[in-house]
Amino acid sequence: MAVAVKERPKEKIWTYEDYLRLTDDKRYEVINGRLYEMPAPTVLHQRVLGDLYYILRVSLKGRGDILISPVDVILSDTVVVQPDLLFVFRERMDIVKDRVFGPPDLVVEIVSPGSYHRDRYEKFKLYEKHGVREYWIVLPREKVIEVWCLKDGRYVLHSVAVEKGDVESCVLKGFKLKIEEVIR
Repeated sequence: MAVAVKERPKEKIWTYEDYLRLTDDKRYEVINGRLYEMPAPTVLHQRVLGDLYYILRVSLKGRGDILISPVDVILSDTVVVQPDLLFVFRERMDIVKDRVFGPPDLVVEIVSPGSYHRDRYEKFKLYEKHGVREYWIVLPREKVIEVWCLKDGRYVLHSVAVEKGDVESCVLKGFKLKIEEVIR
């Protein structure tokens, strides 16, 4: 006797329009059509973010716009992310409206235990694919900052600091950051 096999229902593909219709107060991202709820960040995460924002804000004054999460960055109809920090050069400010429509010049993700895979792998590939010129991965618990730069459409590790030392930007010419200033 043959038994009918039920097809597994396909997951909904989330779009930017679907995302805009969400009515609760939670934070979400849409990555390749999948909706992810984002938990509140930890105190360590917020301390690192605050220090990074302050240092970059002072250093980059007049060169462009630096924004901290939550702010929507729309990279495609099925990719809406909220990087922890982003920078857009003054010459490209046309992508900054009430949300950011296109790839920022620099994106920083501060990795929490629950976001490791998404930040390290999924967002890495997304930012690379959509042309974010520089991607910083900050691992506060491990005391590591990695700076990845887009070269010929692929990310290349440009600079890294572990516990001590400087990281250097490839997009923000001449900008260096002592890891000890943001991760203690």
